[in-house]
Amino acid sequence: MTARALSAASARRRFVLLTVTRWFPVGLVIGVTTLIALERGMSLTQLGVILAMQGFVVLGLELPTGGLSDAVGRRPVLLGAGVVALASGLVFITAHTFAAFMLALALQGVFRALDSGPLEAWYVDTAQADDPAVRVEDALTRAGTALGVSIASGALISGALVAWHPIAAVSALELPYWIALGFYAVNLVAIAVLMREDRSGAGSRGLRRALRSAREAPRTVAAGVRTLGSSRVLRALVMVEVFWSVGMIAFETLMPVRLSELVGGQTQAGALMGPVSAAAWGLFAAGSALAGLASRRLGVGWTALLARALNGALIVVMGLATGPVGLVTAFLITYTLHGSGGPVHSALLHREADASNRTTVLSMNSMVAGGSYTLGLLVLSPLAEHASTAAAIVVAGAFSVLGAVLYLPAIRQERSAARAGDGAGAGEPRAARGAGGR
Repeated sequence: MTARALSAASARRRFVLLTVTRWFPVGLVIGVTTLIALERGMSLTQLGVILAMQGFVVLGLELPTGGLSDAVGRRPVLLGAGVVALASGLVFITAHTFAAFMLALALQGVFRALDSGPLEAWYVDTAQADDPAVRVEDALTRAGTALGVSIASGALISGALVAWHPIAAVSALELPYWIALGFYAVNLVAIAVLMREDRSGAGSRGLRRALRSAREAPRTVAAGVRTLGSSRVLRALVMVEVFWSVGMIAFETLMPVRLSELVGGQTQAGALMGPVSAAAWGLFAAGSALAGLASRRLGVGWTALLARALNGALIVVMGLATGPVGLVTAFLITYTLHGSGGPVHSALLHREADASNRTTVLSMNSMVAGGSYTLGLLVLSPLAEHASTAAAIVVAGAFSVLGAVLYLPAIRQERSAARAGDGAGAGEPRAARGAGGR
């Protein structure tokens, strides 16, 4: 059976299920990753450099791997990503030196570059092959909800395992990471079983054709870059990531550090981060669901703008909080808004792409995000160490708010499409409506 034989509804179900298997293990480790490195003697500045390694690798590989996925196929690239994820996790959990952590995050960067975009692109292409008028926003918001629930569940289990600490011979922070490795293997099997695609026109049948398709990747990348250069809307959407990614440093990397400062240690913070992260990602799921409703009333562009602006404002509140209750409360609202922004941002990106360059467009978006996150880490980590973690969080949030205005070109295009009645506001790809975004 090929992907074309799948109905849009079947593709959506598989997309959501694969989203669950992809992100549940992330929930297991999201609250303990930075704490493990700090517990093993890394300073905040060293931690920033370690995490920046991932960003530099993603920056270098994002476009080539996106082009490879468009040329060779989404499924083989995701299978390769799953293998690298397992290798990265094994190196990280056994690391005790700066060099070992750097290697682990370099491998993590390869994984992230390979993983960025192919699943989402596979769903959109498969669904539109069955039903060109399908509202991909609906599936993207469902997947966002599933992502939030998956990470919330994993984080809750992670916190319980840290608090339980059943194996006294190892740190309480390690057990969730070992269990996550098992679930990364489950995700790899799920990809192999559930993803089906017809790549007969792209050369994925047999080693010789696969190699020929790989050689097509640079041309695919070049086409994607030309799309970026010709679309003012797409350029603005991608630039949103410069600001959004810096904001993410505050609630992904600095939040556990700040919490440990307020409660008195990494182990205490690790136990708290489980239920806190679970609640946050549960609210992320709720935010994703609300985004689907809001986008029908306000429009996709306005929903994205409001979510990003409010998200940045709440990050500032996190930095200003002087106790754990205030920090956690602001963190939870921040994640609700984070969940609202993701699916609608993705939906806007898909409007500017087509089947020939969809993963490349998503990869360009991720490349800018990864590069901005990396540079932000190199600035904010020393600021947190030499000034204060709270100050670094405030700076990140204030900077993040500025990026919301970059949704205005997409909003204007959405209004024009609605007035023209051409259906673009319902999610048609840019290729189906000419040069509407140029």
